[in-house]
Amino acid sequence: MLIFNAILLFILDFYIFFALRSTKIDFVKQKWFAYIWWGYSIALYIGLFISFKFSIPLAYRSIILVAFFMTAVSKFIYVIILLLDDLRRGGVWISRLVNIKKEKSVEENIEELEKPLPEKNEDAISRSEFLLKSGIVIASLPIFPLAWGVLSSPYDYQIRRQKLILPNLPKAFHGLKLAQISDIHSGSFYNRKAVLGGVEMLLGEKPDMIFFTGDLVNNVASEMRDYQDIFSKLHADLGVFSVLGNHDYGDYYYGKEDSQAKRKNLQDVITTHKVMGYDLLMDENRTIKVGNEEISIVGVQNWGTGRFPKKGDLKKALIGTEDKSVKLLLSHDPSHWRAEVLNTDVDAMFAGHTHGMQFGVRGENFQWSPAQYIYKEWAGLYTEGQKQLYVNVGYGFLGYPGRVGILPEITIFELISS
Repeated sequence: MLIFNAILLFILDFYIFFALRSTKIDFVKQKWFAYIWWGYSIALYIGLFISFKFSIPLAYRSIILVAFFMTAVSKFIYVIILLLDDLRRGGVWISRLVNIKKEKSVEENIEELEKPLPEKNEDAISRSEFLLKSGIVIASLPIFPLAWGVLSSPYDYQIRRQKLILPNLPKAFHGLKLAQISDIHSGSFYNRKAVLGGVEMLLGEKPDMIFFTGDLVNNVASEMRDYQDIFSKLHADLGVFSVLGNHDYGDYYYGKEDSQAKRKNLQDVITTHKVMGYDLLMDENRTIKVGNEEISIVGVQNWGTGRFPKKGDLKKALIGTEDKSVKLLLSHDPSHWRAEVLNTDVDAMFAGHTHGMQFGVRGENFQWSPAQYIYKEWAGLYTEGQKQLYVNVGYGFLGYPGRVGILPEITIFELISS
């Protein structure tokens, strides 16, 4: 992905640079403009490589990633504007070709086609004016919300309250308070005080039970070193239950092939869950008893469609739950719900993974994010008959160190018997 993104941005750089040089904008033809343009791009590529290949302070890594992300978005928008203008100009050329006058000689028609396309006519803004005034302004617009998302939103934890109606819920569990967080991604954090504040917000709700639905780290277990003590504070009378997410296996750091280092890292992640007091469910279940009544908490390893790991074994995890009236499932990837879970007697599944793409709009009655074009279920509560899925948009962040519109989430459920 690092190589692909760098190559893609490099292609955009070439296209934009030479498109600008072909205009009548004077300053883009100066040597100093070329030095600044390519100097910035090369410095960005080098910084991107260093941030992924070497251990540097997270603050510096975040600055590099934000710069890369903002640059890529702005240049992508600018390329769209350039393409639209080139299509316009291409249309003018094709129109000339179609309207060749038969009464003229071949030499005269060729001469007509070779004339420079007009920079300005009655139906179009000149290329220079269009690029300079519209293109640059429009391409710069994303910088402001993206910058604000870094400055104000990565730790702006929101408590979302959700009633979860379960028809077969035993009466003893009616009104029970369940908390969920997901996608901690500790390798991205750079503010311990803010992270602690979110944990204290959750504890202030006094939940009876807590679910953590995967992605404790970005890549390696050591990322939790500075935050393990904070997340160890999470406790509840009926337990804290957790599962692994796709990032917890180390595939993005060690590669998909098996290795001793990768196995050790996974074991270290598992050990971290246990040291923090989390009951990590690896394709297994637990029975929760209140009074004389029981429900099952089921947890699977990561199972996702497409390129994501399919390590979870749902059938194995459900063994022994046949006589339980309610089964609550922790599974990191929401795509698992339609792929497998709907064909079982699981009542409700709790997932994360999407982050809501950390960008979008989310209100009480309306939500939108580019994530919805990738995941059918990407944020909030979904129902299919009497079966339910809740997707938490995450506690942490990944890649872009901020959030725009889709804020970090702590979900508080009230279990309702009906």
